[in-house]
Amino acid sequence: MAALRLRSQLSDFLTSGASLLILLIGFRLDSREGWIFAGGLLSVISLWAWHANFRRFRLVADLPTARAASAPQGYVELFGRGEFIAGETLSSKLTGLPCLWFRYRIEEEENNQKRLVEEGQSDDTFVLRDSSGSLVIDPAGAEILTTRKEKWHKGNHYYQEWLLLPQDKIYVLGEHITLGGNATQLDLKQDVALLLAEWKRDRADLLKRFDRNGDGEIDLQEWEAAREAAHQEVRQQHNAIYQSGGVEMIRKPADGRLFLIANTAPDALSKRYLRWSWVHLGLFFTALAGTAWEWL
Repeated sequence: MAALRLRSQLSDFLTSGASLLILLIGFRLDSREGWIFAGGLLSVISLWAWHANFRRFRLVADLPTARAASAPQGYVELFGRGEFIAGETLSSKLTGLPCLWFRYRIEEEENNQKRLVEEGQSDDTFVLRDSSGSLVIDPAGAEILTTRKEKWHKGNHYYQEWLLLPQDKIYVLGEHITLGGNATQLDLKQDVALLLAEWKRDRADLLKRFDRNGDGEIDLQEWEAAREAAHQEVRQQHNAIYQSGGVEMIRKPADGRLFLIANTAPDALSKRYLRWSWVHLGLFFTALAGTAWEWL
């Protein structure tokens, strides 16, 4: 969670105030060395930001949008409307609004400086639905972009809240898996061993069920009967899982690829990333040229 917040805050910083802050550092130092330092730092940050935005542009632009009912297993792109899971609701931390996801931040100002009081975000699952069907979205570990952001303050406390709301158009880039159903991989031998180990921990019940001769011990014949009973119980459990429909879910990719959720259409999202990639590329060459000028 901490790493995710850091990445989100770094992204906000790079796309909102990094360039201005670095230029202010250059003005404050007001020296040849200061401008070389500021220009070099701006070049590095701009190049990193260009790469991050261009990579996201290529992912969003190149991956075809799948349908919920026919999405293949693996890395997919989906676009639909967000809904609550039936029977479940979620309210935002600060405003109490019904939402699919929230993130919040509370700061306190003292002596003209702000300090973090509290921050956090939800990780409740929700549904993405398109005209073909629906899937469950597990937002844990996602990079989430939303146009729904509120800022306000009361006294010396400053509040920020980001939301995804029910019926928002939701874009998702992540790993599609099926939990349960025929796609589930189960290990009969391992599950039988785990069940027998559980039975062993309750010796009184084990003796009650399998001590046929009443001598207070489980002999080899009685233990074989226990093993057969465990096999039958586990097979029944496995059959029930295989016969269930399973849950179709989008989650954070196991291989570390980008997991992105946004309340923005794919075309608008790809244009946004492309625009920012050009902005940061321009800043890179400008800063590089300025640094070279001061150096020479």
